[in-house]
Amino acid sequence: MDLLPIYGDDSEDDAGGDPKRREEAAGPSSAPSSPESPPRRLLPAKSSAPKVDDTALALAQAGSNLALHRPIDPSQHIVPFNPTYDQLWAPIYGPAHPYAKDGVPQGLRNHKLGFVEDASIQPFLFDEQYNTYQKLGYATDPSGQSIVGDLDTMERNNALSVYNIPQQEQKRRRLELKKSLQGEDGEEEEEAGTGAEAANPASEEWLLKNRKSPWAGKTEGVQTELTEEQKKYAEEYAQKKAEKEKGGEGKDKGEHYVDKSTFHGKEERDYQGRSWIAPPKDVKATNDHCYIPKRLIHTWSGHTKGVAAIRFFPKSGHLILSAGMDSKVKIWDVFNSRKCMRTYMGHSKAVRDISFSNDGSKFLSAGYDKNIKYWDTETGKVISTFSTGKIPYVVKLNPDEDKQNILLAGMSDKKIVQWDMNSGQITQEYDQHLGAVNTITFVDNNRRFVTSSDDKSLRVWEFGIPVVIKYISEPHMHSMPSITLHPNSNWLAAQSLDNQILIYSTKERFQLNKKKRFAGHIVSGYACQVNFSPDGRFVMSGDGEGKCWFWDWKSCKVFRTMKCHESVCIGCQWHPLEQSKVATCGWDGMIKY
Repeated sequence: MDLLPIYGDDSEDDAGGDPKRREEAAGPSSAPSSPESPPRRLLPAKSSAPKVDDTALALAQAGSNLALHRPIDPSQHIVPFNPTYDQLWAPIYGPAHPYAKDGVPQGLRNHKLGFVEDASIQPFLFDEQYNTYQKLGYATDPSGQSIVGDLDTMERNNALSVYNIPQQEQKRRRLELKKSLQGEDGEEEEEAGTGAEAANPASEEWLLKNRKSPWAGKTEGVQTELTEEQKKYAEEYAQKKAEKEKGGEGKDKGEHYVDKSTFHGKEERDYQGRSWIAPPKDVKATNDHCYIPKRLIHTWSGHTKGVAAIRFFPKSGHLILSAGMDSKVKIWDVFNSRKCMRTYMGHSKAVRDISFSNDGSKFLSAGYDKNIKYWDTETGKVISTFSTGKIPYVVKLNPDEDKQNILLAGMSDKKIVQWDMNSGQITQEYDQHLGAVNTITFVDNNRRFVTSSDDKSLRVWEFGIPVVIKYISEPHMHSMPSITLHPNSNWLAAQSLDNQILIYSTKERFQLNKKKRFAGHIVSGYACQVNFSPDGRFVMSGDGEGKCWFWDWKSCKVFRTMKCHESVCIGCQWHPLEQSKVATCGWDGMIKY
């Protein structure tokens, strides 16, 4: 109870009139009053509520037996005596907390199962007891006063921990274990190991006798021949490694990925014997002017993952080719049935880029499996496969009619590699970029081409000569993962990753046109394709929020935005003949028209 000091000699009634009580109230430790000062007494405060403090009592009588039976206050940080295990882990006295989960108040909780605090046990001792329990099934409890677990084993081992077992005993156990594993073969070893003068396992004598441990010291007598099973495994491994190096990485187990194709249409040839890829006779441009599309006509869904790129069939646009992240390439009908006509399966990873030949009879596909495949569009056969062991980010055929056998690919190792597809040989390497190459665009009647890269620069090359003739790199420039040529061939539109489309001239100086800049969309971090309407009046691009944006070429103002896809709208193309129709593809796996 709280005590108030009272000075002066009040009436004895206050202390109950009993001198003994007065002494008790003053307490044993109160100092004797000096002759000058009046006697001092402590009286109970009338207003305070009674409060019993067990902790103070336990502290005062720490040495006595009484303390050993007292509960410990859980809010205490230091206990001045050695409590027993039972005391330390005894339940908290008193009523349960009304709002506590598992009996621990919310303020005390620092772990999902309650309150955890560091126990005062050294790490080495903890490891010793923990490993002893795991290995032998018994351990000393934290108070060090009793043992938990398998007491019979403890008696057999004289309560030794795993770190204290004598070496001889360890050796004996090892040999016993070997014997149980090997059966009769282990008898000799056991006899050799049980005595005090056990043979040293690292000695030459022991090695020659057992011939089982090639790493226990180099000895001429040790045999390290492979078993039949190991030889077979080694041969299989070498074969798989060779296949991988050739570029035929398998799906899961390293087996060669089979190129195959499935036709989904009704018939591959019609009653007149025309192929299914032949353009309809009556297709021609409906008018000269292009118009911004207003509504969704059709959705193609067949890819199980996102679609990375789409390409209309050259000139006629009656088919559309799509590259999927599900490692498949599909071709869809645009005019008639609007169904998937053929699926091309040959890549083991996502397809990054696709490109038609001039007549559309063949196309290229580049995949993250480091392969470039040249397909026959009609039959679905792979004509040839090319690989340098690096990921191709962009593939292009030379647009000249007499150079349709020349393939250019921008690779992840900063090179642009040129193949002659007739011989299958690499004929040229353009190696100047400082980052992965993203685009290849032919300009100037296909005599030159422009490349962009992750190094935030544009480089112009003379076709066939691996020397940069123009290098564009400014401090304000960002990476440009998509570039398209204007229909009049005088301008390049480059999708810059600072959310704008920049225009460069294709004439001698390749200058930035500062008056033309298209902005408003959000493409930072995505290689969204940029495109033109066939008459050159509109610029279009997808963005990272699934929208498709249309700008006026002359005024650079936003004409319209359309919400096309759930996630990124990565690709968009204007139909070559139907002037008010546009196709878009996105990472939601849809192609919309």
